[in-house]
Amino acid sequence: MKQLLYLISSLILISTFTFCTGSKKSNQSENVEMSSAKPVGQPGPPAIVYKTKADYLKNVPVILNTDKSKVISFPDPKDLTKGGDLTYPQMLDDNYLLDNRGINENVAFLSITYEDYIKLTKAPTPDELMNMLMDKDPLLEMYDCGLKSSYSDIVNELNQKINDGSIKEFKILK
Repeated sequence: MKQLLYLISSLILISTFTFCTGSKKSNQSENVEMSSAKPVGQPGPPAIVYKTKADYLKNVPVILNTDKSKVISFPDPKDLTKGGDLTYPQMLDDNYLLDNRGINENVAFLSITYEDYIKLTKAPTPDELMNMLMDKDPLLEMYDCGLKSSYSDIVNELNQKINDGSIKEFKILK
């Protein structure tokens, strides 16, 4: 019992110390470290499920501005792999896809594939990327299905929602 009380007291003390020093701004290097640290309790990426007009599974996604006239977000060639694997979207039932890149309703797909893009020594410029666009409006549907971290078996759970039609109850992005 004493050990449990000691543990709880220690955790409270550490938490208090962490929160108090977390707001302190004593020098530049400390501020840089704090700004690059992931906040405690940050839930992680959203589960974005979408369907496209054509098969863009192997094509690199980029994000356009709202009027679709400029590329505002795109990956570095090194960003398309994780643990040695390409970060393709995950195939779901009925031609739906689960995003692994951080896309949104302003996504567009390039004519270049993941395999060819990762061979580039540097990312193309936004203007070069605009010339590589295959489709500025590729989406049929897109849903924000909450946080990926809220699923214990995300693929099976989302497939169930697709198959029973409840996928359409999530926040519609497109």
